[in-house]
Amino acid sequence: MRKFKRIFLIVIDSLGIGAMKDAAEYGDAGADTLGHIDRTVKELKLPAMEKLGLGNLCTLSHVAPSDHPLGYYARLNEASLGKDTMTGHWEMMGLHITTPFKTFTEHGFPPELIHELEERTGHKIVGNRSESGTKILDDLGEHQIRTGDMIVYTSADSVLQIAGHEETFGLDELYRCCEIAREITMKDEWKVGRVIARPYVGRKKGEFKRTPNRHDYAVSPFGKTALDILKDAGYDVISVGKIADIFNNQGITEKYHSDSSVQGMEQTIEIAKRDFHGLTFVNLVDFDALWGHRRNPEGYGRELEKFDEKLTQLLPLIREDDLLMITADHGNDPTYTGTDHTREQTPLLIYSPGLKGGQLPVQDTFAVSGATILDNFGLSPAEGMIGHTLGGLLA
Repeated sequence: MRKFKRIFLIVIDSLGIGAMKDAAEYGDAGADTLGHIDRTVKELKLPAMEKLGLGNLCTLSHVAPSDHPLGYYARLNEASLGKDTMTGHWEMMGLHITTPFKTFTEHGFPPELIHELEERTGHKIVGNRSESGTKILDDLGEHQIRTGDMIVYTSADSVLQIAGHEETFGLDELYRCCEIAREITMKDEWKVGRVIARPYVGRKKGEFKRTPNRHDYAVSPFGKTALDILKDAGYDVISVGKIADIFNNQGITEKYHSDSSVQGMEQTIEIAKRDFHGLTFVNLVDFDALWGHRRNPEGYGRELEKFDEKLTQLLPLIREDDLLMITADHGNDPTYTGTDHTREQTPLLIYSPGLKGGQLPVQDTFAVSGATILDNFGLSPAEGMIGHTLGGLLA
């Protein structure tokens, strides 16, 4: 394997490319995030990803296969149980999740949890159901402004979300309450993957908007990840977007908060213009949060076009000793029923100017990304980590 000084790993959050064999066990038979977007959205244009081989990886109407793709391309299966953000990202970096994170989708959080949270925060709780963030603000935003009550809700993810108005509830108070909620939900019977602060602005129904001051309080990875190994060896590990939140800041040397997926790509472009030695790990969350969960294939497709435009700007900055990897962490088919993630295969596109490109075999775990990165820097995985390097296949 050629050795690369800088590696960029970009996660298009939720860009699944077809149901996994066990998708029916998750209620996701027939899901295909990218395929259904391609069939639903008119005139979808993704020239940069087409050049890298996306059309060779999937049969798409708007993205043609390339006779000479610039990148390597492969389908990845998820080895872990689940289909959430943390499971996907942690697996990329070598962890095998065999017990899915707890969810409270059907009935909300138990009364004992809600009572303790009310007692310790001093706020009455309203909501306590699985709901989209925009709808619950329409339903309860005016009530919160009037009463000071705290909006608590969940989703199909393993999350406890607290929505607070930035002016009337206050950011500091919202963060304080989320820290208490994180402490409470460390109990095994209530342990969710993330507590999320969801600040918003606006004065009445139909005008409420969530702000970029979201903050995630995640549980820490249960073992060493590829990020820890890189950091311990003295390499740069640069987080863009919510990567630092997903890993609870473990294994991170530098982090950039992104207000949008477009800004996340702009930050990545700026990082590519400077020198570093190690990994830049990027999560682009808008695909999932704004379009997948809200079942908006048109918005998802236009977000992909925005990404492709930024990718066109990034590619010339990828040097001979750089490696670019583009993947996803799960699916979220915007044409599917409900508002949940979908259990799907994910794409892996790999590019460097000196690589010849071509098809790679289907892989049995997302962890090939982390294993390939460690192999590149001559580092060994920790005991219990999964994944195998693709280095020997990259010529």
